[in-house]
Amino acid sequence: MPSPSVAASSVAVSSAPWWKFGHVWLVISGPAIVVVAGFATLWLAIARPDPVVAEDYYRQGIEINKTLEDNPSSLAPAMKARNHAATPEQDRPR
Repeated sequence: MPSPSVAASSVAVSSAPWWKFGHVWLVISGPAIVVVAGFATLWLAIARPDPVVAEDYYRQGIEINKTLEDNPSSLAPAMKARNHAATPEQDRPR
């Protein structure tokens, strides 16, 4: 039979409050971090809303296309690189 001091110390360890166990905080910390991150994301979404698309977005797009058609020389380097990348290896000049 164990001595009374050994039995008393084992009772004291098992009757400790739940917050004194480290594993409990490890289990609680994961969901707590997710909840805090969720509120931070909510705050960011409310504080900085996405900009609204312009009402005349279609007309603006057509104007951009007209501008690009008016000056094809400005696109020459891009067109040359695009065509060069699409050329098969055996057909490229050496």
